Amino acid sequence: MNRILALLPWLLALALLAVLPQVLTVKYYLHLSILALIWVIVAQGQNLIQGFTGYVSIVQAGFMGIGAYGSTLMGLNFQWPLWATMIMAPLITALFALATGYPSLRVKGHYFAIVTLAFNLIIVIVLVNYSELTKGEAGISNIPKPWGGNREAFYYLALVLAASLTLLAALIARSRVGEILLAIRQNEDLVAALGIAAWKYKLFAFVISAMYAGLGGALYAHFQGFINPEIFGVAQSLDAILAVILGGSGTIAGPAIGAFLVVFLPELLRFADSFRLILYGLILVLATIFMPIGIVGIAKAAFARIIRREVRHGG
Repeated sequence: MNRILALLPWLLALALLAVLPQVLTVKYYLHLSILALIWVIVAQGQNLIQGFTGYVSIVQAGFMGIGAYGSTLMGLNFQWPLWATMIMAPLITALFALATGYPSLRVKGHYFAIVTLAFNLIIVIVLVNYSELTKGEAGISNIPKPWGGNREAFYYLALVLAASLTLLAALIARSRVGEILLAIRQNEDLVAALGIAAWKYKLFAFVISAMYAGLGGALYAHFQGFINPEIFGVAQSLDAILAVILGGSGTIAGPAIGAFLVVFLPELLRFADSFRLILYGLILVLATIFMPIGIVGIAKAAFARIIRREVRHGG
Protein backbone atom coordinates (compact mmCIF):
# COMPACT_ATOMS: atom_id res chain seq x y z
CA MET A 1 0.00 0.00 0.00
CA ASN A 2 2.78 2.41 0.95
CA ARG A 3 4.59 1.62 -2.29
CA ILE A 4 1.47 2.42 -4.32
CA LEU A 5 1.08 5.73 -2.49
CA ALA A 6 4.73 6.54 -3.18
CA LEU A 7 4.25 5.83 -6.90
CA LEU A 8 1.03 7.86 -7.16
CA PRO A 9 2.70 11.31 -7.58
CA TRP A 10 4.94 9.90 -10.31
CA LEU A 11 2.00 8.37 -12.17
CA LEU A 12 0.06 11.63 -11.93
CA ALA A 13 3.06 13.61 -13.19
CA LEU A 14 3.49 11.21 -16.13
CA ALA A 15 -0.21 11.45 -16.96
CA LEU A 16 -0.06 15.24 -16.95
CA LEU A 17 3.06 15.30 -19.09
CA ALA A 18 1.52 12.77 -21.51
CA VAL A 19 -1.47 15.03 -22.25
CA LEU A 20 0.55 18.27 -22.23
CA PRO A 21 1.00 18.54 -26.03
CA GLN A 22 -2.77 18.22 -26.47
CA VAL A 23 -3.60 21.12 -24.14
CA LEU A 24 -0.81 23.58 -24.96
CA THR A 25 -2.11 26.33 -27.18
CA VAL A 26 1.25 28.10 -27.54
CA LYS A 27 3.63 25.82 -29.43
CA TYR A 28 6.66 27.64 -28.05
CA TYR A 29 5.84 26.14 -24.65
CA LEU A 30 6.00 22.69 -26.25
CA HIS A 31 9.48 23.62 -27.47
CA LEU A 32 10.49 24.63 -23.94
CA SER A 33 8.95 21.45 -22.51
CA ILE A 34 11.12 19.33 -24.81
CA LEU A 35 14.22 21.24 -23.71
CA ALA A 36 13.15 20.75 -20.06
CA LEU A 37 12.81 16.97 -20.57
CA ILE A 38 16.29 16.87 -22.13
CA TRP A 39 17.57 18.75 -19.07
CA VAL A 40 15.80 16.24 -16.81
CA ILE A 41 18.09 13.58 -18.30
CA VAL A 42 21.19 15.77 -17.88
CA ALA A 43 20.24 16.76 -14.31
CA GLN A 44 19.54 13.16 -13.27
CA GLY A 45 23.04 12.28 -14.40
CA GLN A 46 24.47 15.26 -12.51
CA ASN A 47 22.59 14.13 -9.40
CA LEU A 48 24.33 10.73 -9.42
CA ILE A 49 27.78 12.28 -9.00
CA GLN A 50 26.74 15.42 -7.10
CA GLY A 51 23.70 14.50 -5.02
CA PHE A 52 24.47 10.88 -4.19
CA THR A 53 28.27 10.77 -4.27
CA GLY A 54 28.93 14.29 -3.01
CA TYR A 55 31.32 15.36 -5.80
CA VAL A 56 30.38 18.58 -7.63
CA SER A 57 31.24 18.09 -11.30
CA ILE A 58 31.40 21.15 -13.58
CA VAL A 59 31.78 19.29 -16.86
CA GLN A 60 28.24 18.06 -17.55
CA ALA A 61 27.68 20.48 -20.44
CA GLY A 62 31.05 19.49 -21.87
CA PHE A 63 29.90 15.86 -21.93
CA MET A 64 26.69 17.05 -23.60
CA GLY A 65 28.89 18.61 -26.27
CA ILE A 66 30.76 15.34 -26.82
CA GLY A 67 27.46 13.50 -27.23
CA ALA A 68 26.00 16.19 -29.51
CA TYR A 69 29.04 16.48 -31.79
CA GLY A 70 29.69 12.73 -31.71
CA SER A 71 26.17 11.89 -32.88
CA THR A 72 26.12 14.70 -35.44
CA LEU A 73 29.52 13.97 -37.00
CA MET A 74 28.93 10.22 -37.22
CA GLY A 75 25.74 10.91 -39.12
CA LEU A 76 27.14 13.59 -41.44
CA ASN A 77 30.57 12.09 -42.14
CA PHE A 78 29.87 8.35 -42.05
CA GLN A 79 26.16 8.38 -43.01
CA TRP A 80 25.22 6.36 -39.96
CA PRO A 81 21.47 6.10 -39.28
CA LEU A 82 20.21 8.75 -36.86
CA TRP A 83 19.09 6.25 -34.23
CA ALA A 84 22.45 4.46 -34.34
CA THR A 85 24.36 7.71 -33.78
CA MET A 86 22.11 8.60 -30.84
CA ILE A 87 22.77 5.20 -29.26
CA MET A 88 26.51 5.62 -29.79
CA ALA A 89 26.61 9.13 -28.29
CA PRO A 90 26.49 8.08 -24.60
CA LEU A 91 28.99 5.28 -25.29
CA ILE A 92 31.48 7.72 -26.81
CA THR A 93 30.95 10.05 -23.87
CA ALA A 94 31.58 7.17 -21.47
CA LEU A 95 35.02 6.61 -23.04
CA PHE A 96 35.95 10.26 -22.46
CA ALA A 97 34.61 10.06 -18.91
CA LEU A 98 36.72 6.96 -18.21
CA ALA A 99 39.82 8.71 -19.53
CA THR A 100 39.25 11.85 -17.48
CA GLY A 101 37.44 10.40 -14.46
CA TYR A 102 40.20 8.36 -12.88
CA PRO A 103 42.75 11.21 -12.59
CA SER A 104 40.00 13.70 -11.64
CA LEU A 105 38.64 11.56 -8.82
CA ARG A 106 42.03 11.30 -7.17
CA VAL A 107 41.34 14.76 -5.75
CA LYS A 108 38.41 15.76 -3.53
CA GLY A 109 36.19 18.69 -2.69
CA HIS A 110 36.84 22.01 -4.40
CA TYR A 111 39.86 20.56 -6.21
CA PHE A 112 37.67 18.04 -8.02
CA ALA A 113 35.28 20.81 -9.06
CA ILE A 114 38.21 22.88 -10.41
CA VAL A 115 39.62 19.92 -12.37
CA THR A 116 36.24 19.18 -13.99
CA LEU A 117 35.81 22.89 -14.75
CA ALA A 118 39.15 22.76 -16.56
CA PHE A 119 37.98 19.73 -18.57
CA ASN A 120 34.83 21.61 -19.63
CA LEU A 121 36.97 24.55 -20.79
CA ILE A 122 39.27 22.19 -22.70
CA ILE A 123 36.32 20.54 -24.46
CA VAL A 124 34.98 23.94 -25.58
CA ILE A 125 38.45 25.06 -26.74
CA VAL A 126 38.86 21.89 -28.82
CA LEU A 127 35.40 22.31 -30.35
CA VAL A 128 36.20 25.93 -31.26
CA ASN A 129 39.69 25.36 -32.66
CA TYR A 130 39.24 22.03 -34.43
CA SER A 131 37.16 23.87 -37.02
CA GLU A 132 38.00 21.48 -39.89
CA LEU A 133 35.76 18.95 -38.18
CA THR A 134 33.47 20.93 -35.90
CA LYS A 135 33.07 24.14 -38.01
CA GLY A 136 34.32 26.10 -34.99
CA GLU A 137 32.25 28.97 -33.61
CA ALA A 138 30.04 28.98 -36.73
CA GLY A 139 28.64 25.65 -35.62
CA ILE A 140 26.96 22.86 -37.56
CA SER A 141 23.51 23.38 -39.03
CA ASN A 142 21.02 21.19 -40.89
CA ILE A 143 21.46 18.34 -38.42
CA PRO A 144 18.95 15.57 -39.26
CA LYS A 145 15.80 15.54 -37.14
CA PRO A 146 13.67 12.44 -36.49
CA TRP A 147 10.17 12.35 -37.99
CA GLY A 148 10.98 15.35 -40.15
CA GLY A 149 11.16 17.65 -37.15
CA ASN A 150 7.72 16.81 -35.76
CA ARG A 151 7.83 18.44 -32.30
CA GLU A 152 5.02 16.43 -30.79
CA ALA A 153 6.64 13.12 -31.72
CA PHE A 154 9.99 14.34 -30.39
CA TYR A 155 8.28 15.41 -27.16
CA TYR A 156 7.07 11.86 -26.51
CA LEU A 157 10.53 10.47 -27.33
CA ALA A 158 12.08 12.87 -24.80
CA LEU A 159 9.37 12.01 -22.25
CA VAL A 160 9.93 8.25 -22.57
CA LEU A 161 13.70 8.64 -22.29
CA ALA A 162 13.48 11.07 -19.35
CA ALA A 163 11.07 8.75 -17.50
CA SER A 164 13.16 5.64 -18.23
CA LEU A 165 16.42 7.23 -17.11
CA THR A 166 14.77 8.67 -14.01
CA LEU A 167 13.62 5.13 -13.18
CA LEU A 168 17.15 3.85 -13.80
CA ALA A 169 18.54 6.51 -11.45
CA ALA A 170 16.02 5.43 -8.80
CA LEU A 171 17.03 1.77 -9.20
CA ILE A 172 20.72 2.69 -8.85
CA ALA A 173 19.93 4.78 -5.76
CA ARG A 174 18.06 1.88 -4.12
CA SER A 175 20.73 -0.71 -4.96
CA ARG A 176 23.84 -1.63 -2.98
CA VAL A 177 25.81 0.64 -5.31
CA GLY A 178 23.55 3.54 -4.39
CA GLU A 179 24.01 2.83 -0.69
CA ILE A 180 27.79 2.90 -1.11
CA LEU A 181 27.60 6.16 -3.08
CA LEU A 182 25.63 7.72 -0.23
CA ALA A 183 28.16 6.36 2.25
CA ILE A 184 30.96 7.98 0.24
CA ARG A 185 29.11 11.28 0.41
CA GLN A 186 28.75 10.94 4.19
CA ASN A 187 32.22 9.64 5.08
CA GLU A 188 34.56 8.48 2.32
CA ASP A 189 37.39 7.68 4.74
CA LEU A 190 35.15 5.28 6.67
CA VAL A 191 34.13 3.56 3.42
CA ALA A 192 37.81 3.03 2.56
CA ALA A 193 38.49 1.77 6.10
CA LEU A 194 35.83 -0.92 5.57
CA GLY A 195 37.85 -2.25 2.65
CA ILE A 196 35.56 -0.92 -0.10
CA ALA A 197 37.33 0.45 -3.19
CA ALA A 198 35.56 3.82 -3.15
CA TRP A 199 37.26 5.01 -6.35
CA LYS A 200 35.48 2.30 -8.38
CA TYR A 201 32.07 3.50 -7.22
CA LYS A 202 32.99 7.16 -7.75
CA LEU A 203 34.18 6.34 -11.27
CA PHE A 204 30.96 4.42 -11.92
CA ALA A 205 28.87 7.44 -10.87
CA PHE A 206 31.02 9.78 -12.96
CA VAL A 207 30.79 7.64 -16.10
CA ILE A 208 27.03 7.03 -15.79
CA SER A 209 26.57 10.76 -15.19
CA ALA A 210 28.53 11.46 -18.39
CA MET A 211 26.44 8.95 -20.36
CA TYR A 212 23.26 10.72 -19.28
CA ALA A 213 24.77 14.00 -20.46
CA GLY A 214 25.96 12.48 -23.74
CA LEU A 215 22.47 11.22 -24.54
CA GLY A 216 21.02 14.60 -23.55
CA GLY A 217 23.47 16.32 -25.88
CA ALA A 218 22.57 14.03 -28.80
CA LEU A 219 18.86 14.67 -28.21
CA TYR A 220 19.52 18.41 -28.10
CA ALA A 221 21.45 18.36 -31.38
CA HIS A 222 18.81 16.40 -33.28
CA PHE A 223 16.00 18.49 -31.81
CA GLN A 224 17.46 21.92 -32.49
CA GLY A 225 19.14 21.02 -35.77
CA PHE A 226 22.07 23.30 -34.91
CA ILE A 227 24.96 23.19 -32.44
CA ASN A 228 28.01 25.31 -31.70
CA PRO A 229 30.59 25.21 -28.87
CA GLU A 230 29.00 28.08 -26.92
CA ILE A 231 25.97 25.93 -26.08
CA PHE A 232 28.14 23.52 -24.09
CA GLY A 233 30.09 25.97 -21.97
CA VAL A 234 30.59 26.29 -18.22
CA ALA A 235 27.40 28.34 -17.80
CA GLN A 236 25.35 25.34 -18.96
CA SER A 237 27.25 23.04 -16.57
CA LEU A 238 26.30 25.42 -13.77
CA ASP A 239 22.66 25.14 -14.89
CA ALA A 240 22.87 21.37 -14.37
CA ILE A 241 24.29 21.91 -10.88
CA LEU A 242 21.58 24.46 -10.08
CA ALA A 243 18.83 22.13 -11.32
CA VAL A 244 19.97 19.54 -8.76
CA ILE A 245 20.30 22.09 -5.93
CA LEU A 246 16.98 23.83 -6.60
CA GLY A 247 14.99 20.62 -6.94
CA GLY A 248 16.66 18.72 -4.14
CA SER A 249 20.13 17.21 -4.14
CA GLY A 250 20.21 13.47 -3.52
CA THR A 251 16.54 12.96 -4.38
CA ILE A 252 15.00 11.49 -7.53
CA ALA A 253 12.20 14.00 -8.04
CA GLY A 254 14.45 16.99 -7.33
CA PRO A 255 16.47 17.05 -10.58
CA ALA A 256 13.26 16.68 -12.63
CA ILE A 257 11.68 19.68 -10.91
CA GLY A 258 14.92 21.66 -11.07
CA ALA A 259 15.33 20.98 -14.80
CA PHE A 260 11.94 22.51 -15.57
CA LEU A 261 12.81 25.50 -13.37
CA VAL A 262 16.10 26.30 -15.10
CA VAL A 263 14.40 26.13 -18.51
CA PHE A 264 11.13 27.93 -17.75
CA LEU A 265 12.19 30.46 -15.11
CA PRO A 266 14.24 32.67 -17.49
CA GLU A 267 11.28 32.70 -19.90
CA LEU A 268 8.79 33.62 -17.18
CA LEU A 269 11.03 36.57 -16.26
CA ARG A 270 10.96 38.06 -19.77
CA PHE A 271 8.60 40.77 -18.50
CA ALA A 272 11.64 42.30 -16.78
CA ASP A 273 13.38 42.70 -20.15
CA SER A 274 16.96 43.88 -19.56
CA PHE A 275 16.81 42.97 -15.85
CA ARG A 276 15.69 39.40 -16.59
CA LEU A 277 19.10 37.74 -16.17
CA ILE A 278 19.83 39.80 -13.04
CA LEU A 279 16.54 38.67 -11.49
CA TYR A 280 17.19 35.08 -12.54
CA GLY A 281 20.64 35.13 -10.95
CA LEU A 282 19.27 36.73 -7.78
CA ILE A 283 16.53 34.10 -7.47
CA LEU A 284 19.07 31.31 -7.89
CA VAL A 285 21.47 32.79 -5.31
CA LEU A 286 18.68 33.28 -2.76
CA ALA A 287 17.28 29.81 -3.40
CA THR A 288 20.72 28.26 -2.93
CA ILE A 289 21.24 30.12 0.36
CA PHE A 290 17.78 29.75 1.88
CA MET A 291 16.72 26.43 0.29
CA PRO A 292 19.79 24.21 0.70
CA ILE A 293 17.60 21.08 0.80
CA GLY A 294 15.73 22.11 -2.36
CA ILE A 295 12.04 22.10 -3.17
CA VAL A 296 11.64 18.35 -2.58
CA GLY A 297 13.41 18.59 0.77
CA ILE A 298 11.17 21.45 1.89
CA ALA A 299 8.06 19.56 0.75
CA LYS A 300 9.14 16.42 2.65
CA ALA A 301 9.86 18.42 5.80
CA ALA A 302 6.49 20.18 5.61
CA PHE A 303 4.68 16.86 5.05
CA ALA A 304 6.48 15.31 8.03
CA ARG A 305 5.44 18.24 10.25
CA ILE A 306 1.82 17.83 9.18
CA ILE A 307 1.92 14.10 9.95
CA ARG A 308 3.47 14.70 13.38
CA ARG A 309 0.82 17.35 14.14
CA GLU A 310 -1.97 14.99 13.13
CA VAL A 311 -0.49 12.21 15.27
CA ARG A 312 -0.28 14.51 18.31
CA HIS A 313 -3.87 15.71 17.86
CA GLY A 314 -5.05 12.16 17.25
CA GLY A 315 -3.32 11.00 20.41
